[in-house]
Amino acid sequence: MNFKEIKELIEILDKSSLTEINVEDKGNHIKLKKEKETEIITPQIGQQQPVQQVAPQQNAASAPADAPANEGQSKTEIDDNLQTINAPMVGTFYKSPSPEESPYVEVGDSVSNESTVCILEAMKLFNEIQAEVSGVIAEILVEDGQMVEYGQPLFKVK
Repeated sequence: MNFKEIKELIEILDKSSLTEINVEDKGNHIKLKKEKETEIITPQIGQQQPVQQVAPQQNAASAPADAPANEGQSKTEIDDNLQTINAPMVGTFYKSPSPEESPYVEVGDSVSNESTVCILEAMKLFNEIQAEVSGVIAEILVEDGQMVEYGQPLFKVK
């Protein structure tokens, strides 16, 4: 199962009333589960009725609270005409296909939308990550072998 298929499963789960999806494909087992929203009732001093607040519970299939608002995209515009290439998933960052090979990109390299910039390993699956922007790599924000979170900036691009 590739990254795009996993991403589609997450989107299906988020948009549906389903709370859990289990998929087994070629010996790989994927289980996605979302929690229901929990109501917290907080009594307010001086008020006759309690105020209800809804607090969603986070899980591995949902985006963290500090993720970009445009979570479907892997880039975000930032100041000085720089863009970031963000992690489309949680995983381990690798800058090259293997330890013996040279990195996919280095500072100063030009990239196009389809350029592979790194690999993210998740559940023993190695996913090549494309730039999805055109420009020049201005900064690499993570170290080789570092765990990254969904939406975390990986590269700055001019």
